[in-house]
Amino acid sequence: MTQRTIISEDRTKCSNNGTMLSIVSGTIDQVEELNGDAQARWADKLRIDDSLTRSMVSFQANKSKAVYRWFKYKEAFSAGLIENLLSRYNISKGVVLDPFAGSGTALFAAGGLGLKAEGIELLPLGQIVIETKQLIDWKLKDTDIKRLVFWRDERPWQKSKTAKPINELRITRGAYPAETLEAMGRFLYVMEQEEHRIKAVLLFALLCILESISFTRKDGQYLRWDHRSGRRQGKKVFDKGIILNFNKAITNKLHEIVTDLHFANVPEDLFAKPHSKAEIKLFRGSCLNLLPKLRAESYDGLITSPPYCNRYDYTRTYALELAILGVNEEGLSMLRQEMLSCTVENRAKNLLAINPKWEIAIAAADQHPLLQSILAYLNSQKELDLLNNNGIPRMVRGYFYEMACVIFESARVLKQGAPLIMVNDNVRYAGASISVDIILSELAEQLGFKAERILVLPNEKGNSSQQMGVHGRESLRKCVYVWRKE
Repeated sequence: MTQRTIISEDRTKCSNNGTMLSIVSGTIDQVEELNGDAQARWADKLRIDDSLTRSMVSFQANKSKAVYRWFKYKEAFSAGLIENLLSRYNISKGVVLDPFAGSGTALFAAGGLGLKAEGIELLPLGQIVIETKQLIDWKLKDTDIKRLVFWRDERPWQKSKTAKPINELRITRGAYPAETLEAMGRFLYVMEQEEHRIKAVLLFALLCILESISFTRKDGQYLRWDHRSGRRQGKKVFDKGIILNFNKAITNKLHEIVTDLHFANVPEDLFAKPHSKAEIKLFRGSCLNLLPKLRAESYDGLITSPPYCNRYDYTRTYALELAILGVNEEGLSMLRQEMLSCTVENRAKNLLAINPKWEIAIAAADQHPLLQSILAYLNSQKELDLLNNNGIPRMVRGYFYEMACVIFESARVLKQGAPLIMVNDNVRYAGASISVDIILSELAEQLGFKAERILVLPNEKGNSSQQMGVHGRESLRKCVYVWRKE
């Protein structure tokens, strides 16, 4: 039986709102036919934009930009992209919202242009990065910078005979050389004696270097372990290259921070003029829980990049940082389940229990032919034991249904005529190309938006490594969606 063979009988399923739906189990040919029809419908709105580069629509362009370069949040887009889009779509006043704030790039870029910015972020790491940058922006004094210089030059932790225990998780145990773990403990112990502003910046600096001093490297779905750790991880031997000495790494990071704060390359959009300081309000928690609590028609624009439907687990890739911030095993599991469904470990959420008004959003997803064909095809592949993980159908379903609810709430909180701009990737599972851009845009048009265009990067992305061997290097669209509240 080939991968293109499926069980043919009709199925029934129960939607989130209890309605019984009759659907035909999809074949990959049916998915491709519906996908082709969808692309034909959207041909006039799918526009290749040569001004959008992969470095701009990722963290890469932030690497040389002062302040933004401090913490390497790989899933972020660049400040330059936000500035470009805000200018292009004439968002020059009022309040901008980012419901998946991450490390705050959209918030700070918008704030630097004189807008007020509000964000929602679930992960404690993103919250700390945003709050520390805001503290630096508004509250750091010249005397504080001098104290950071003292830490850079004098390395007071090296004189301490006492070390603070380092919190570890099961997935981070053994992540550092023994001497690095000891140095980190002394650093944290001495740091605790400092005034709160200095302590906040020092903790932030530590978070910035954890990957570089560890045996691990972030690799999307998990942490990849260097062979020197003693951990066995698959058949292939992984060598991440140079593992930095703690003292050198933290000193270099403090030097970078002090330099950006102290000299001429300080970006004007954050520090040079009082009116350009980023005025940011941060809500801690899941956007599914917090969006319904925001006031209706109160935002002049929404710009964001949600987690992609690509199995990336932020609680794993940022486990080192979460451990340092005191997250325990129970807390890690809770964060993983509260995230938008983007990993195979996400359990199905009871969306109507969160908000009964989402019945409209759920119905829109229930009635979307392409989405339902994809879900039926993935479920058939699961029954035939042809998926590399049986959680994929549940994850893909959860992703689109939860995003429908996010879209519903986004339409509610935006003012009439306000734009929503979203960066997202298309994906592929079991050989089926999933047009995330078109599906979400069609759901948006059912839930209060008019889709103006889908800006497509000229260099599309290839398959994941898991899909590459079976399905080749067929490219997938990476896009910026532009919708407007009707």
